[in-house]
Amino acid sequence: MISYNPKNWFTLIFSFSKSDTVRMLWKQLIYIGVLSLAITFAELHFFPKAGFLKNLIAVYSLLGFVISLLLVFRTNTAYDRWWEGRKLWGAIVNDSRNLALKINAIESLKKEKTFFNKTICNFCYSAKNHLRDKTNEGEIEFNESNEQDNYIRADHKPIFFMNLLQSKLYELKSKGRVSDIEWLILDKNINSLIDSLGACERIKNTPIPYSYSLFIKKFIFIYVITLPLAFVNQFSYFSAFIATFVFYALVSMEVLAEEIEDPFGEDDNDLPTDQICERIKQNVNEILN
Repeated sequence: MISYNPKNWFTLIFSFSKSDTVRMLWKQLIYIGVLSLAITFAELHFFPKAGFLKNLIAVYSLLGFVISLLLVFRTNTAYDRWWEGRKLWGAIVNDSRNLALKINAIESLKKEKTFFNKTICNFCYSAKNHLRDKTNEGEIEFNESNEQDNYIRADHKPIFFMNLLQSKLYELKSKGRVSDIEWLILDKNINSLIDSLGACERIKNTPIPYSYSLFIKKFIFIYVITLPLAFVNQFSYFSAFIATFVFYALVSMEVLAEEIEDPFGEDDNDLPTDQICERIKQNVNEILN
C-alpha cells in the first residue's frame, strides 16, 4: 500500500506510480484513439450531410449519466470490500493481542509462552499468504522439526496453526493446568481469529458477478467508440481526442475498482498486510516475552 500526503496536491498531480492508470491503459488509449479517429474520418468524408447526427448530443448526455451511475455503484461496491477487509484485519490484530494478554496472565501457561508466541504469529503470516495464494516458509518460526513437515503437507495453512493452538489448550485443560473458564475465554479469541479469516476468504472468493462486469465494459466501449458521431459536427477531428479522454476517465474508474475489490494482494492499493503482520509479531513478542 502506498503511503502519501493527501494534502500535497502538486506532488500527487505530477507523480506517476505503478498503479497509475495511464501506465496501465496506454495501449488501450492508443487503440481507442486510432479507432475513434477512423470513425471521425469516415463520418466527415462519407456522411458529411447526415443531419440526424446533430441531435445525438442529448442522447449521449443521457447515456453518460447512466454510465456514471453504474460506475459510482461499481466503485462503492469495490471500496466496501476493501474497507471490510481492513476492518477484518483490524479484528485479527485485536484478537491476537487479546489472546496473548490472556495467555500471559495465566500463571500455569508460563512454560508454553514461546509456543503460543510463535503459533499466534505463524497464524497471521500464514493467513496473509493464504489470501495471496502463496506460501512463504521464511516468515514462519516452527516450534518443532516435525511441525514444518506437517505444515508443508497441510492444505489450509492458517487452520493448521489454529489446530495446534486448540490441541495444546485441550491438552493443558485435560491436565488441569487450564480451568474451564480460562479455556472458554481463550477459545473465544481463537474462534474470532478463525471467523475473521473466513470473512476474508469470502471477500476473496466472491468476485463481482461476471455478467455485471462484462456489461459495464461493453457499455463503456460502445459509448466511447460512437461518441465522435455526436461531437464531430462541432469539434471535427478533435472529437476523436475527446472520445479517447472520456474512455480514459471511465475505464480508469473500472480498473481501480477491479484492483481494490480483492484487497489482500500485493498491488499498490491493496491492504498493507505485510506491515500489519509485522505489527502483530512485535506486539505479541512484547507481551509474551
